[in-house]
Amino acid sequence: MSKKERQRVEEVLRRLDEQYTTEYKCYLNHETPWQLLVATILSAQCTDARVNIVTKDLFVKYPDVTAFASADLEELEQDIHATGFYHNKAKNIIACARRVLEVYGGEIPSSIEDLTSLAGVGRKTANVIRGNIYREPSIVVDTHVKRISRKLGFTKEEDPEKIEYDLMEVLPKDHWILYNIHIITLGRTICTARSPKCEGCFLSDLCKKGEQN
Repeated sequence: MSKKERQRVEEVLRRLDEQYTTEYKCYLNHETPWQLLVATILSAQCTDARVNIVTKDLFVKYPDVTAFASADLEELEQDIHATGFYHNKAKNIIACARRVLEVYGGEIPSSIEDLTSLAGVGRKTANVIRGNIYREPSIVVDTHVKRISRKLGFTKEEDPEKIEYDLMEVLPKDHWILYNIHIITLGRTICTARSPKCEGCFLSDLCKKGEQN
């Protein structure tokens, strides 16, 4: 990366920090690592707001990993129906809970390899857990990160895993978690998918304005 490009990246991050602070936020409501894991599995193809509505009652009915491991499949499907893809999600959550109990003694593992061995857990979900629970530098590539990182010219890739590796090269490690938090906020408020407010964006002069798209 050239010195000029490095300076542009640094300025993007500086403005994001200034606009959104450097406070770690998680948009999925949870009180335990297991609850965050379940919420993240449910968030696939579903908004965080809807997941939070569903988990408000779900985590009362199933208070811990043991309760999920012994859940009735059809009943759990109905409990999470509103999040979509409920057949697979329910099956994966029960299988995941059983493996967490049997292999990891009820504790959520921290390594990417162990996490992705769990049913329904890909790199995105694993990195959510690593970043939010264990504060391990992790890059979560969701739809906002994919879209806006391409607009910023940080990656040309389409595949989330390839984007993750590109961002690991571009971003300093101390911003891996923050970048995701900031970009989600930016993507929901200013750089929306359908009608980005480029004229009012504090990054407009630094953005490659989707020329990679």
